[in-house]
Amino acid sequence: MSASPRLAAVDNGLVRALEEACADTRTRVSDRLAGAHDASHYLLTPQAVVVPADASGVAGVLAVSRAHGVPVTFRSGGTSLSGQAGSDAILVDTRRGFRRIDVLDGGERVRAQPGATVRAVNARLARHGRKLGPDPASEIACTIGGVVANNSSGMSCGTHANSYRTLESAVLVLPSGTVIDTARPDAAETLRRSEPAIVAGLERLRDRIRGDAESVATLRRLHAIKNTMGYGLNSFLDHDEPLRILEHVVVGSEGTLAFIAEATFRTVAVHPEVATALLVFADLTAATAALPALVDAGFATIELMDAGSLRVAQQDPEAPAELAQLTVVDHAALLVEHQQPSAADLAARVENAHDLFRRLPLVAPATMTSDAATRAALWHIRKGLFTAVAGARPSGTTALLEDIAVPVDRLNEASARLVELFGRYAYEGSVIFGHAKDGNIHFLVNERFDDPERLVRYEAFTEDLVELVLSLGGTLKAEHGTGRIMAPYVRRQYGDELYAVMWEVKRLLDPGMLFNPGVLLTEDPDTHVRNLKPAPTVEREVDRCVECGYCEPVCPSRDLTLTPRERIVLRRELQSARERDDDEVVRAIENEYRYDGVETCAVDGMCQTACPVLINTGDLVRRLRAEEQNVIAQTAWRTAAKHWDAVSSVGGVALTVADALPIALTATATKAGRAVLGADTVPLYTDDLPRGGRRRRTITAADPVAVYFSSCTTTMFGPVGGDGVAESFPRLCERAGIALTTPEGPPSLCCGTPWKSKGLTEGYAVMKARVSAALRRATDGGRLPVVCDASSCTEGLTILLEAAGDEGIRVIDAVAFVDEHVLPRLPAANRIASLTLHPTCSSHHLGLDGALGRVAAAAADTVVVPDDWGCCAFAGDRGMLHPELTASATAPEAAGVEQAASVAHASLNRTCELGMTRATGREYRHVLQVLDEVLQQAEA
Repeated sequence: MSASPRLAAVDNGLVRALEEACADTRTRVSDRLAGAHDASHYLLTPQAVVVPADASGVAGVLAVSRAHGVPVTFRSGGTSLSGQAGSDAILVDTRRGFRRIDVLDGGERVRAQPGATVRAVNARLARHGRKLGPDPASEIACTIGGVVANNSSGMSCGTHANSYRTLESAVLVLPSGTVIDTARPDAAETLRRSEPAIVAGLERLRDRIRGDAESVATLRRLHAIKNTMGYGLNSFLDHDEPLRILEHVVVGSEGTLAFIAEATFRTVAVHPEVATALLVFADLTAATAALPALVDAGFATIELMDAGSLRVAQQDPEAPAELAQLTVVDHAALLVEHQQPSAADLAARVENAHDLFRRLPLVAPATMTSDAATRAALWHIRKGLFTAVAGARPSGTTALLEDIAVPVDRLNEASARLVELFGRYAYEGSVIFGHAKDGNIHFLVNERFDDPERLVRYEAFTEDLVELVLSLGGTLKAEHGTGRIMAPYVRRQYGDELYAVMWEVKRLLDPGMLFNPGVLLTEDPDTHVRNLKPAPTVEREVDRCVECGYCEPVCPSRDLTLTPRERIVLRRELQSARERDDDEVVRAIENEYRYDGVETCAVDGMCQTACPVLINTGDLVRRLRAEEQNVIAQTAWRTAAKHWDAVSSVGGVALTVADALPIALTATATKAGRAVLGADTVPLYTDDLPRGGRRRRTITAADPVAVYFSSCTTTMFGPVGGDGVAESFPRLCERAGIALTTPEGPPSLCCGTPWKSKGLTEGYAVMKARVSAALRRATDGGRLPVVCDASSCTEGLTILLEAAGDEGIRVIDAVAFVDEHVLPRLPAANRIASLTLHPTCSSHHLGLDGALGRVAAAAADTVVVPDDWGCCAFAGDRGMLHPELTASATAPEAAGVEQAASVAHASLNRTCELGMTRATGREYRHVLQVLDEVLQQAEA
């Protein structure tokens, strides 16, 4: 029953109509195949992927859908697990054009568009001490559109602060094209005038439900626990006015009833005082028996981990000692946390908690802690369960993360019977964890869908799971939505009457059945085993990917070409096409991937910071680049590595000469070279590039504290103003009485990143050997630390030394060195009024955010980091090879820089400074240069 991944023919008439309605209509092979993948285990390939810029674009697409009778599906984050965000017709991508966020009433409310992520919304609310009520684990990537469409909840919001309960109003686009802003005073009248049949139908269904005592009892019972199965018919009980019924029945409707163009939420307070504890019990029975007392104690979160989860957690290097040393048999654990507004409130809660812990049958004493590092370790083991199990799954299998909910007093029985099912169907290595105080548990199994026998097993397991949950009065979907995976079982959970009402709701609002058909409701009993996604074995980065999409919001090329997830899924599609001898698809992917997948990847590694299985897609791209390098390129760059002093100096001289020439002449010359040799080979000269810099100098000292490794970018690119960081850093150290030395021949040394990022392995090997030997001598075998003045070079140098086997040589970024050793010794000075900072991808990897903030605060009264900060994608020379990449990557941050209106702007990497200068029109300098200038003015 698995889907054939072959591409269906495209209706050219439909495509032309879509292109007229929305200019950004994509029908290339790569665009369609990339759009076929989301976080679920289903695969439907759209005929077209449409990216509207605004609501009028959506309206145009809906008009085309109605005219041609072709279904439409909306997607933004693509983190849904149950198959509700895929389409074999028109897929509307709303993550790009719908990201506006407006904080209202001092954070008491927030209005957001469907493409805004939960993390982005909460970042803006944080300064007001507020957050969204829904707190899904996928908050880094899941979007407001999905939060409403799936009725998201999470670890601490339960049912009292989920999307349904906290939604205040919404702008809805109905399948008919009618737009209703439910916040407007005249919204109810507008709905009655525009859609009288819908109003009458909602009133009729309201009375029908309320007049059936069994229906009322069923809805009250199922919505007393977390429940995202079927439509939220509880809205007919909770609201009288058709407008409010409509507004709330859309919550959890998974894009089958309306497009949510905007949503306004009531927010909840962030309690800053927190304490956490891990309670270990002998077995699940003991753990679940403790739940009533723990719930009564007012814990904000109570997270369950079964014995399988604990065994997985023990393998984590960060596991607490008490867990690592435990001999797990049938044990279970509860991770509990108090969140309070004040220290006094927390102290009282903690004291009561310790009294309670002494009365519980724990296998070891437990203590609540507010220590940030300990708390982080405890939450790491809980949140790392999915990572550990999914990342280690056999190649070719799919990780299925599912969830159910039962009344809390039935949780033990549900967990025990679920373990029995794992054993009966030989799902080895499966784990159970979840939100115990809500009776909501998640479980993870690995399955492969290219084996008919395995598919039969999966179907049988699902049938037994449904029987288990329903027999306990539970719900088959607590958080993840009905989707396709549970659509065939909605009738069994609700019964014939409420199931019929759900179909009435669907036909009332979407009579053409064009909004996301096959999702949430279906008459096809096999929907859940159709269109299943294959997982061919490809390569190590690809095989580990679970396609969750967490990487996408941090990727600098996300709005230009591909995201890391899309780079990976196209590698899977390429392998599948090769296996079925589909030469046409192979050629198309290979040709389109060269620019989309390889040339416009910044290889910045930000994807790894968000990936639950720690994939750095940059490693994949570097390897692909290495495979494409020819003998001539390898030889040329190997020669450059041997003569780097001359090469870097020539680069600086060339920029100085170019700066003196008319821009038209220089730009024309580089454009001609790009036309002949390729845009990925010849950089484009633009008038925002600086003059060349100075040759790096040698510094000697009798008793140095550190070895100064200045970046070669200071030679190639001149600074803003008279001096750059190569002068400012030594001067700051001199003021503090700290002596520096440099390695022998600093102009000939480089961190190796230019070679590594381009896949030039031979030149990288030459530079690695030279730098390693020079630093071993300069540091006295690692006795002295190496300090580097560009964050990307700090990271690159660390990687190079590790590759050379010199892990004993410690590399420190100059900003961290100044923060720790120099700032305490510097005199006070009158700071500038404000400074906008651009952290870099490398500084983020290196954990420099705190140091960067402190150094900046020593130079400015107000320090601003834009909410939409991200990698600038200048990436050495990538911003000159592909300026469009940097322009796309920096656009959101540039808007924040404009609003901040600071008097100065800084970063900690020269090429990133160039990228941000280009993006904003403000001159970015190294933050140490800014600090140095502040001190110079004070000394003057």
